[in-house]
Amino acid sequence: MISNKKMSNFFECSQCGDCCSGQGGTYVDKKKIEEIASFLNITIEKLKKEYLCLSSTGRYMIACGKDGKCIFFNKNCSIHPVKPRMCREWPFIPAVIKVPENWEQMAEACPGIKKQSSRAELNSFILESLKTTRTKEELGKLEKFAK
Repeated sequence: MISNKKMSNFFECSQCGDCCSGQGGTYVDKKKIEEIASFLNITIEKLKKEYLCLSSTGRYMIACGKDGKCIFFNKNCSIHPVKPRMCREWPFIPAVIKVPENWEQMAEACPGIKKQSSRAELNSFILESLKTTRTKEELGKLEKFAK
C-alpha cells in the first residue's frame, strides 16, 4: 500500500476537478462498463446511451457533461469506487515514466502536482503505485523507461 505521506512528496490533490476536464479519452472496457452500470443501478444500455460516447476507433469512453468535465464529476467523482484505471492512476500514469516532460506539462494544468520532484524518486513511486493497476508484464516494460 502506498503511503499518503510518500505521495505528498509529489502530489496533493486539491479536489479542484481540473483532471476531470475535457475529452481525455478515458476508455472503458466491457467489464468496467458492467461495473459502472451495476454501481449506478442502471442498465448497460442506459449507461452507454447517457454516460458514454464512442471514440473514433469505436471504443467506449466516458462522456463529458455540459460543463466540459467528466459526466460523473459533481464536486467530486460520483463513481469513485469503480472509476476507470486512468482515473485511479492519475497523476501517476505510465506516460510520465515514458516521457518525463509529461510531469511538468501535467503540473501546468494540475495545482496538486509538485514540479520540483526528483525524477528517480518519482519514477520509483510511480512504478510502486502502478502495481495495483498494472500487470507484471506492463510494469516490466515501464521499468526499462524508468532508468
